[in-house]
Amino acid sequence: MSAEAVQRLHSIMPSVLGDLKDLVRIPSVGAEPARAADVRRSADAVAALLRDAGFAEVDVVEAGGGPAVIANHPAPEGAPTVLLYAHHDVQPTGDPAAWTSPPFEPTERGDRLYGRGAADDKAGIAAHLAAFRAYDGRPPVGVTVFVEGEEESGSASLGALLDTYPDRLAADVIVIADSSNWDIGTPALTTTLRGLVDCVVEVETLKHSVHSGMWGGVFPDALMVLTRLLSTLHDESGDVAVAGLHATTAADVEYPADRLVAESGVLPGVEQIGRGSVVERLWAKPAISVIGIDAPTVADSSNTLVPRARAKVSMRIAPGSDTDASMDALVAHLESHAPWGARVTVTPNDRGDAYEVDATGPAYDAAREAFREAWDGVAPIDMGVGGSIPFIAEFADRYPGAAVLVTGVEDPDTRAHGIDEGLHLQEFERVCLAETLLLAKLAGA
Repeated sequence: MSAEAVQRLHSIMPSVLGDLKDLVRIPSVGAEPARAADVRRSADAVAALLRDAGFAEVDVVEAGGGPAVIANHPAPEGAPTVLLYAHHDVQPTGDPAAWTSPPFEPTERGDRLYGRGAADDKAGIAAHLAAFRAYDGRPPVGVTVFVEGEEESGSASLGALLDTYPDRLAADVIVIADSSNWDIGTPALTTTLRGLVDCVVEVETLKHSVHSGMWGGVFPDALMVLTRLLSTLHDESGDVAVAGLHATTAADVEYPADRLVAESGVLPGVEQIGRGSVVERLWAKPAISVIGIDAPTVADSSNTLVPRARAKVSMRIAPGSDTDASMDALVAHLESHAPWGARVTVTPNDRGDAYEVDATGPAYDAAREAFREAWDGVAPIDMGVGGSIPFIAEFADRYPGAAVLVTGVEDPDTRAHGIDEGLHLQEFERVCLAETLLLAKLAGA
């Protein structure tokens, strides 16, 4: 049956690509309230595609958050059930004028399809549809497709969805199609992801602004204090200087220097920070970024001492970290390092668990075999990801007996979340082929 499915997959890829383009045209930006109707339209479109593919039960569901889609196809007697995850909400586009082509008009250029969501993660939806259609609606395993509608906003209602639909989402194997491959032509299984905590730190030094000529040099302004406080988060080498954080080891993979420069977009002459190999710093150690500052703009500035300023601090935490303890360590550092007696208020915000897995067992064996076949004999590598997908840990906690496979359609030049996000079309077909093969191999496993 798998040989027939593979042949059928190749024949249906043009229609799969057409469906993907239709999904990309829907501006389902979950973080923008004005796009709420588009997010709902996106969920309805996904549901319609799943019904047309032959799923027995398809519903658009909500649990206090963005609309999600659950589709179920029952397992043949004695076969396992595989849950295929993706999300249909997308990131904001930034300045549309900065895109080479309109972000919600899918455009093929060279070997890529460009558009917001073309890779992250509407291509994941399309890959799941392709694998199911390859079996003409009669796969050798039970298949559940779960397409979330608020992943890009933190998956706040995921727990409620799992509570509301525990039976419909239960599975023996969970395939999360929201990660990346190592390179064009080299597949990967993601085995670790860093977690995330962030907070807003506000600094106050004066009851109100005062003339900088009259009072400058006597009392500190809030921006002076804030910049000094933020500088304490790193040591002289650029390593994180917050006490009590966890670090671990990374996979034995070398990140080529030319790829590092090309993929990061670093400017000539800018040096690397931190100690250890590139993959250790990206996957296995904490990292802190200041991702926003509220203060007078240069255009609105005046010769006054700024009385208050605030910044948003985002910290990635290593696999194996205790999320709450990491947040406590960051807050304690900021509260205890303010210079000159300035008043500091730290407000914790989002937090998401890191993820690590023992990537052994029948499901992983089946996945590695499927990937090797799809990539013409190239074996997949086990890789970490520096970013965070907190819901993976939540799935693993809810269904401890399920094997969780983290795969994806992205590659190092996908530019997910950025300008000119793009999907490599040949790799996309390999992803679809690998998932088709995986379903057959899981039935045998």
